[in-house]
Amino acid sequence: MNRTGGRQSMSELKLRRIVEHNQRLREDLARPRIKISEASQSLINYCRNTKDHLVPSVWGPPTRGDDPYSQKTTGCQCVVQ
Repeated sequence: MNRTGGRQSMSELKLRRIVEHNQRLREDLARPRIKISEASQSLINYCRNTKDHLVPSVWGPPTRGDDPYSQKTTGCQCVVQ
């Protein structure tokens, strides 16, 4: 490629950008995809089968052992000052 004074010409820079953009588009095209209906159904199934403790109106109040947001008690409950 022609270089004038150690600098790339504008056409070479444009070509390089186009080649890089083309490569990114090829990578996007090769990415595995699923149909929207399958993704939607998977999301619906997940929401129906996974308890969300922050929505007690749907799932009811969590039991002490099931609540991941409750404080865990370990060992001695002593307070030392």
